[in-house]
Amino acid sequence: MTINVARTGLWMPAGQWPRGTAERRDTAQELEELGYEMVWLGGATADLELPAALLESTENLCVGTGILNIWTEPVDLLADTYGMLEKAHPSRLLLGVGTGHAKRVEATTGRRYHHPYGAVLSYLDALDAVGIPVSARVLAALGPRMLGLAAQRAAGAHPFLVTPEHTRMAREILGGGALLAPEQKIILETDADRARAIGRAALAVYLDLPNYTNNLRRLGFTDADLAGGGSDRLVDALVAWGDMDTIRARLDEHRAAGADHVCAQILTGSRELPREQWRDLAAGLDLRPRAGAGAHGTGL
Repeated sequence: MTINVARTGLWMPAGQWPRGTAERRDTAQELEELGYEMVWLGGATADLELPAALLESTENLCVGTGILNIWTEPVDLLADTYGMLEKAHPSRLLLGVGTGHAKRVEATTGRRYHHPYGAVLSYLDALDAVGIPVSARVLAALGPRMLGLAAQRAAGAHPFLVTPEHTRMAREILGGGALLAPEQKIILETDADRARAIGRAALAVYLDLPNYTNNLRRLGFTDADLAGGGSDRLVDALVAWGDMDTIRARLDEHRAAGADHVCAQILTGSRELPREQWRDLAAGLDLRPRAGAGAHGTGL
């Protein structure tokens, strides 16, 4: 199986999606009709209930999970749900998996977070054993060791909270054959104070997580950059804000650095779906729907 991830996708928290069946269907179809070819779902779970709803509602839209947490998502359940969805909607589902964060894993599961690299290896072995192919999974990789594993045991890497410089480093480690799909936060706002306030609020939760802060230090950011919700330098590096030319330029920076696909997460400072910004971004990127987009897909 080969998934066509296109050049640009949308990254959204799973919790931001509507809960009602009809509204989910209409939302997924709207995205497809705008020309988006892939949606990434942050916080998806092994039952793949939301990915299934999006796949069933559309003709061609691809879905990625960003990420399935290896400490909490059972492989047997994932194998069952993945198998059903792959049969019904071939080559449209990509499983992003990763270690999550020690503080959150231990708080929610009571399990000790230890030896994350070895834990990922064991999880990948389990995915092999239940028949989930290497081509159907990517790793949430940031550091060199995990990126190397992504090249060996997955279709590639889905780095989160990164800069084009990280994309360049990741491509060097992955080599030429692996998929590289970084996430990029964007704000369609030209007022610097307003944009940075939205960006800083969105970054706050991540600046307390060592997986991310260690990676940012590797990229040259200092403790001063990480303090107080993030310096302007840090916010501007992690969040692309401004007019459409500025947004396009940042996405192109990732591509020039080696990204195959960029996952754009639109920030507005609200939990509401950014429908207006979806339309503006689609127009600004000159997206075009595939033939048949918006029609109902085949159900399970």
